[in-house]
Amino acid sequence: MLYPIKVIEIELSQSIPDVDKLEDYIAVKALVRLHGVPLGYVQAPVTLGQCSSQTLSNIILEQSSWAIIAQLLKNGLASPDRPEDLRLEDLLNIPPAPFEGGMPRVTVAVCTRDRPDDMKLCLEALCQLDYPNLEILVVDNAPKTEGTKTLIDNHYPQVRYIREPRPGLDWARNRAILEATGEIIAYTDDDVVVDKGWVKAIAQTFVENPEVMAITGLVAPYELETEAQVLFEDYGGFGRGFEQKWYQVQPGQSFPWQWLGAGQFGTGANMAFRRSVFDKIGYFDPALDVGTPTNGGGDLEMYFRVLKAGHTLVYEPKALIWHRHRRDYAQLRRQISFNGSLYALWFSIALAYPEEILSCLKIAVWWMFYWNVRRTLVAALHKTQFPKDLILAEFQGAFAGMLAYPKATKQVAEIAEAQGWQTDKPLPIRYRPAADQQKTSPPTSEGIAIRQIELSQPLQPLVDLEAYSSVRIFVSWHNSPFGSFDYTNQYRNVPVTALARLLMETYSSKLLDPAGRSNWDMVWANAMQAIAHTYHLSASQPRPSLPDAVPVSVVVATFDRPDDLRNCLHHLTAQQTNRPIEIVVVDNHPASGLTPPIVQDFPGVVLVEEARQGLAYARNAGFVASSGDILIATDDDVTVPPDWLEKLLKPFARADVMIVTGNVLPLELENQYQQAFENYGGLGRGFEPFEVNGSWYDLFPHKPSPTWSLGATANAAFRTTMFSHPEMGLMDECLGPGMPSGVGEDTYLFYKAIKAGYTIAYIPDAYVWHKHRRTEAALKRQLYGYSKGHVSYNLTTWLRDGDWRGLAQVLLGLPYAHYYRIKAFLQHQSDYPISLIFLEILGNLAGPWSLWRSRVRVHKEGHSAPFPTPHELTLAQRPERSIHPSAIPTTVKG
Repeated sequence: MLYPIKVIEIELSQSIPDVDKLEDYIAVKALVRLHGVPLGYVQAPVTLGQCSSQTLSNIILEQSSWAIIAQLLKNGLASPDRPEDLRLEDLLNIPPAPFEGGMPRVTVAVCTRDRPDDMKLCLEALCQLDYPNLEILVVDNAPKTEGTKTLIDNHYPQVRYIREPRPGLDWARNRAILEATGEIIAYTDDDVVVDKGWVKAIAQTFVENPEVMAITGLVAPYELETEAQVLFEDYGGFGRGFEQKWYQVQPGQSFPWQWLGAGQFGTGANMAFRRSVFDKIGYFDPALDVGTPTNGGGDLEMYFRVLKAGHTLVYEPKALIWHRHRRDYAQLRRQISFNGSLYALWFSIALAYPEEILSCLKIAVWWMFYWNVRRTLVAALHKTQFPKDLILAEFQGAFAGMLAYPKATKQVAEIAEAQGWQTDKPLPIRYRPAADQQKTSPPTSEGIAIRQIELSQPLQPLVDLEAYSSVRIFVSWHNSPFGSFDYTNQYRNVPVTALARLLMETYSSKLLDPAGRSNWDMVWANAMQAIAHTYHLSASQPRPSLPDAVPVSVVVATFDRPDDLRNCLHHLTAQQTNRPIEIVVVDNHPASGLTPPIVQDFPGVVLVEEARQGLAYARNAGFVASSGDILIATDDDVTVPPDWLEKLLKPFARADVMIVTGNVLPLELENQYQQAFENYGGLGRGFEPFEVNGSWYDLFPHKPSPTWSLGATANAAFRTTMFSHPEMGLMDECLGPGMPSGVGEDTYLFYKAIKAGYTIAYIPDAYVWHKHRRTEAALKRQLYGYSKGHVSYNLTTWLRDGDWRGLAQVLLGLPYAHYYRIKAFLQHQSDYPISLIFLEILGNLAGPWSLWRSRVRVHKEGHSAPFPTPHELTLAQRPERSIHPSAIPTTVKG
């Protein structure tokens, strides 16, 4: 299950508030803005039903500092009133350059059908737009009720209502073109709440750039309250980033086939056009989009035609709207299936533009096999992060989309015959003017224009560039050369705002100290201090603690090591804590009889017997037998300090944290074998805290996510609710010590947690002491097992999760690593024994066979009992001293 996320806005020029009443939320997703300009998202955890301003400011300072600095520099560069020096301290309160151009009339068109409740929220926001020369037009597309008309007549007299009887979104869009009085038409949907500055951002971009014919903008989620909404946003949503992007195809150039993909330019919920462009390239195709058999593609097809005709399309993130994603899972499934409209789009383009047939075939084949077929096969064979039924719905929609366009064109003909066209004659669709009427290029020069910029002075637009396709810009600072760069201006002048953006893209942080008088560390420290002080972004606050009432269970798995177990229990029972603690010892070799006498010496310690050998079997049995809300795993050869437990538990005060790991230090390094294991890497993961979450999973496109770097279950804690996640469960019994596969049960559990979107925190001050193997034979067995286990783990991620990175690591990554380790040894750059390197290679080679043997054994001996629900735990009558796994309820936790 995906938990709700609270969506908020944070304006940095105002104080950051505490956000409370968040008991039902796992996180806060904040859109960070500076003087109204959206900079990016940050996501903050919810702690005890609240997300404090301190937490938000910490995360903003950590994640958005460069975005803030970059925006301040762009504001300063574009401002006519900025100080002579580009000192960040002097730019902190300079807003973006004001819009000083004309105010062209803008028609906002909302196409709707029988959704008056959605329409009301949309109109409330539209009536608050900060733009004087505005027309609001609602096109009711073949409505079955009078709900929308009644709403507008009774409450919104300033809104013009138009009824379009022909069903289909593009019929409604075309009707808006015919009815509009504005020279700019901005389209949005009824399930949208527009930002107050939405139209002004659109108008400013059009006024400053006469060659621009189409604009799309940023689409942010209005809410993430349901699983369907969270899934859609995780799938990609409608957002296209926070950087302005320009798109143009020059005359004579072929249309890039990659641009025919899924909505990279933007979405129809947030698009605007010059009214005049439709006279040049035609109107929307009524055979495309919602309300027709194609169910989409009308907006993308229009973007294609704008670019195909040689015009410019701009993605402007300042043109912001908020979209209310589908709340219901069934509606989301239906929406995902409509992605098959891409095939109808490509069919329509190939039919109208024969020269684009090859491009359409190329993108269609690529999309079918790389996106639809590959994802469907992976979902059929393995567990996937995105629900399988949604992947299958998209695959089925692809086949429907291939056949939809001919049906839709027939439907358009039938509608036109029955109801007529919207004008006296059919509207021109995909209008291609005669050769003598096509867009002509101005007189051009083969040369490169030369322009100069003095950074110490307010920027001026670069003009008289209509004859040049590119310009070389020389930059100086107080008449001293600063640098130069080339810009492909495509025969257009460069306004100040665009020039400021180009300078930032080219010189970036160098603009913080154009004179180069200070070292970089000092410059950056001063910049961070300035923004932290001005926007009240503090970097320190005490961490909250987990309430004492939360019960905890510590699970110790053991296999015939009574002396080590006694030492471990001695230190566990001496923990400094006020909370209820349950200690569960799992005897993984009860036939020996060595463990019960030790446990009897520690009253209150629960003994569980698990005769099936394997650390994963033992830990699972202990987890199932435990009653705590937090489960801690440790080993019998570990010594814990008295304050260890509370330090390890502290991050669980945050609801998003599901796993906490701590440092594992060597208890002794008395001989060469213990020293060799520590040189191998040991079990510690350093002395700096860190945390990872679902986004970390995708940071490694060509190699496996290194979950082995996150810690070890010799020192790890888990929130019990994670084991009820359908993609999680308990530890994989095929992996881990005691099985032929060697190790990997903990790293695979970490892998599943990250893939499920959970947060794992590493806390180095929650450390334990581990007694490394003392003998050569024990060390070799351990390293051989680690080497088998690493291969087994990576193969498991491939076989069960469809993660090809695991297979790549086995076939390429490990041989590459061994080659360089051997090379380092031969060049006397490493003193790690060559014999141990070859032992690891042998372990790697044995990995696939060992994993197969482990799977056969688990198939024969059975899986662990599933983790019980809280209700089942209260009903289970657990003996005080000994529990057998068969006594645990077998119902899967729901």
